[in-house]
Amino acid sequence: MAEYSALSILKNALSGNRHWKPAWRKPDPKPSYDVIVIGGGGHGLSTAYYLAKEHGITNVAVLEKGYLGSGNVGRNTTAVRSNYLLPENIRFYEQSMKLWENLSHDLNYNVMFSQRGVLNLAHTPAQLDDYARRGNAMRHLDADAELMTPEQIARLVPGIDMSRSARFPIVGGLMQRRAGTARHDAVAWGYARGADRRGVDILENCAVTGFLREGDRVVGVATTRGEIRAKKVAVAVAGSTGHVLRMAGIERLPIESHVLQAFVSESLKPFLDTVVTFGMGHFYMGQSDKGGLVYGGDLDGYNSYAQRGGLPIVEEVMSEMLALFPSLAPVRVLRSWGGVCDMSMDGSPIITTGPLPGMYLNCGWCYGGFKATPISGWCFAWTIAKNAPHELNASFTLDRFHRGLVIDDKGQGATPRLH
Repeated sequence: MAEYSALSILKNALSGNRHWKPAWRKPDPKPSYDVIVIGGGGHGLSTAYYLAKEHGITNVAVLEKGYLGSGNVGRNTTAVRSNYLLPENIRFYEQSMKLWENLSHDLNYNVMFSQRGVLNLAHTPAQLDDYARRGNAMRHLDADAELMTPEQIARLVPGIDMSRSARFPIVGGLMQRRAGTARHDAVAWGYARGADRRGVDILENCAVTGFLREGDRVVGVATTRGEIRAKKVAVAVAGSTGHVLRMAGIERLPIESHVLQAFVSESLKPFLDTVVTFGMGHFYMGQSDKGGLVYGGDLDGYNSYAQRGGLPIVEEVMSEMLALFPSLAPVRVLRSWGGVCDMSMDGSPIITTGPLPGMYLNCGWCYGGFKATPISGWCFAWTIAKNAPHELNASFTLDRFHRGLVIDDKGQGATPRLH
């Protein structure tokens, strides 16, 4: 599969770049597959890739209602991190970090993973104590973390307002240096290419319109390109989970769909070589390789399937950015967009068998879907192949909400929009 190399670039350049193979095929649907994965985003594509690579299951179809990567995998702020508090989340996201560190080599495709670090700013002594607790929990489970002083932060982020007269003075921060960013489109394309090279069919413009049932068991799907049968049907459609599962007769799930906006500014000279998060509100920002500032904030706060948001959040995000970086006031916003987040009741994901026989479910990612792309697919593929969870996702079940075994990393209780 290693067809991308310095030699191949030179060879194709000499031939006018006319002989590159398409990154993935455009096949017609087969009547049946061993596994159907609904959703051609990062999680669906990585699931198909690891089903083929790790388990030898290659008779797989990925169904995408639009074009590949048209959902959240192409509509996010690209941050990758594992700086969580609870053991279940630390282990899960730290394993994802390890997969990220080798992903370009594994896929033979440059996903532009940049370990530039993620810095959480603290604005009160109590908040810094809380970060110390989280950092200790991370280090206890072999994730990297370090507390930073205001002087260290001033050297690392010279554009930030460190004055005592700042609206929210900075008293320290928690840094994870192995964290960073990746190119979201490249992640989707790399997994699609890798899955395709292993025999997976990627079916674009193939919307699911219903489920085929034999009794309670799901045995396939009806689509805009005809009926397709399968031994196993996996659902990985993020914010559209409720809509898709209603077609199977499942009316209630412990998730809500909300819009999350993101923004890109005009290009600036490099001045921010890490990702910074605001401690007194919900704001996070990094600088892309093209110079644009990539940033976002909180949910719009109302249930929606729209890929656009409202102006109140725009104002809130801009005000928080200027609280940290007053000098950015003249900078123009180039564009904005919205992704549909599937917010779970406790802020942690769901990767499980069910809720019907023959069905498998991957949802509830809240803000954390992109950074989990590798490990989500790896664990979901394991769960599908073995009809049982891996130890890394054994806690991310649906029945945890019935049993009271919630994984509330943020401590907000059963209020999805607050996670």
